[in-house]
Amino acid sequence: MLISGAIRFREAPDGYYVPPHIQGLNVSTATKYATIASAFGVSAGVFALFFFGEVPRVRNDLLRKVPFLDEYYDRSIPAEDNPF
Repeated sequence: MLISGAIRFREAPDGYYVPPHIQGLNVSTATKYATIASAFGVSAGVFALFFFGEVPRVRNDLLRKVPFLDEYYDRSIPAEDNPF
């Protein structure tokens, strides 16, 4: 006689393990999504930084602080070109 419950087979495992999750999102899936999202975020940030690189505020406040880019983004007028 069966009383409410699942039928147990001899070959069945003793217990079932449900990994911890939040609304179906477990650690491995969250890690995969976070890696993809961070790659998109970094690429969007680099694009925005160099897209707005010719704006003087971005160039002077951000890009000239990078050690090897400071001379590349230096837009000072040479003394021989200064009319004053």
